[in-house]
Formats: sequence, structure tokens, C-alpha cells
Amino acid sequence: MSVAQVTQIVQAALIAMLKVSAPVLLISMAVGLVVSILQAATQIHEQSVAFVPKLVAIAVILVIMGAWMLGNLKDFTLYIFDQIVNLS
Repeated sequence: MSVAQVTQIVQAALIAMLKVSAPVLLISMAVGLVVSILQAATQIHEQSVAFVPKLVAIAVILVIMGAWMLGNLKDFTLYIFDQIVNLS
């Protein structure tokens, strides 16, 4: 296995990781920002207030985007299996 092949596999892994994790992270950050602004405006500084909306938002995004995420992971897995077959 050459350095170019390893680099290509690592690049594909990083891209797959970014594609799969981006929706959950972006929604979590957006909800956290909105809740923080609301907490600052209302002067309610309770940690559990921020937890529940984030949990609900993450659950919703996983239901909506879950099939797409699994499709991306399946494509990456098939790519890795193809690379293993091409080794010999």
C-alpha cells in the first residue's frame, strides 16, 4: 500500500466523518446559541434549561437526517471494502 493510497483513504474518512457529524453539531450549536441568548435576556441561568432543547433538537435531526447519514456511512464502508479487495 503506497503513501498516496493511505492519504486517499484518510481523506475519504475525514470527509465522511465531517458529512455525518456536521448536521448534529450545527443544530446543537445553533440551539445552544439561541438558548444562551434567551437565558441572558431573561437572566435564568439554569443548566438544565439548555439541555432539554438541545436533546430534542438532536433527536429530531437524527430522525430527519438519519437515513442520509447511514447512506454516507454505507458508501464509505463499501469504498473501504473495495480498497481492501484491490490490495492483492
